[in-house]
Amino acid sequence: MTEFVFMLTRDDRTVADAHAVLDSVSGVGLRHIGFKDVGLPHGELRGLTGRIHELGARAYLEVVSVDAADELRSIEAAVGLGVDVVLGGTHVAEGVKVLDGAPVEYWPFPGRVEGHPSVLCGDAADIVASAEELAGTPGVHGLDLLAYRFAGDAAALAAAVVAAVDVPVLAAGSVDRAERIAALCGAGVWGFTAGTAVLDGSFRVDAASRGVDDLLRAVLDASRRR
Repeated sequence: MTEFVFMLTRDDRTVADAHAVLDSVSGVGLRHIGFKDVGLPHGELRGLTGRIHELGARAYLEVVSVDAADELRSIEAAVGLGVDVVLGGTHVAEGVKVLDGAPVEYWPFPGRVEGHPSVLCGDAADIVASAEELAGTPGVHGLDLLAYRFAGDAAALAAAVVAAVDVPVLAAGSVDRAERIAALCGAGVWGFTAGTAVLDGSFRVDAASRGVDDLLRAVLDASRRR
């Protein structure tokens, strides 16, 4: 089974009603739930982390700050929040130092990531080379690949990165239809994220109109098809 990380986010920001959304989907049985480092105050994110753990899920914080200082502050904050995994970020040498000794996994972005919402720039060969370098860095436990934020063939890029590294690869960003889930599963990624399309009800899994909880179940079902 390919893992699914539900992101309580819209357009790369944690949604204001994240707590209410989490309560509304508490019966779905999600194993991985995440949010971004922007959109809610630190105190609310701490409470969100606690609620995720109460539901028996792992908590993920994805760093999307474009400023180096903000990024490192967010990684430092992640330790206090009690999340299980920090996703994203591009200042890896500094991030590894911040997380040294903390019970938090670090899955940074391979390749050149720009803007907000984030876009993966450059050619596939350079991104794969970056992934190989990061995967060999002590303190890096996985990779957060913006496969569908890449201008080329996302599935081929994901497959190339998976083949080149020996750490888990999470495909994040713009996974908004069953066909993309199938392509990522075929590429062998450890998992994928989805947030905006689920919360907006625009995730394309079938023709039925459905609420967030039903959509999440449909996405989970799609992740199990190989």
